[in-house]
Amino acid sequence: MTSLSVNGKTYKVDVAPDTPLLWVLRDTLHLTGTKYGCGIGQCGACTVHIEGVATRSCSVPASSVEGQHIVTIEGLAQGNVLHKVQQAWIEHDVPQCGYCQSGMIMAVVALLKDKPKPTDADINGEITNICRCGTFQQVRAAIHAAAEA
Repeated sequence: MTSLSVNGKTYKVDVAPDTPLLWVLRDTLHLTGTKYGCGIGQCGACTVHIEGVATRSCSVPASSVEGQHIVTIEGLAQGNVLHKVQQAWIEHDVPQCGYCQSGMIMAVVALLKDKPKPTDADINGEITNICRCGTFQQVRAAIHAAAEA
């Protein structure tokens, strides 16, 4: 049994030690906001926070994060109040299909924690998530708006 702290709750999960965290979140805990994209840590659709660090959960064995604090997109809002990045996403009409957006939002929240007023160069260097719809201009505008919020 592996003990995981996800969104402030502790879960005991009976999975193989090498099971990717992504599959534990989605299939065992039924937190389906975190998406499967590529399975090799490249696209960012599966991004969650582990101890506050944006991490691609498809590449992390669940056993390696036992006892660490994990936050998924489901744990980002405080009650009925959206996180400022989620609100900026809505106000700037970022998502088209929306598939990559939970991972993108999680990456941006981590960026703003480390760099509250990111430059375009910071955004280019840190936000490497892939959006097949190509909403990168809306993403950039939403990041700057969230930084000002």
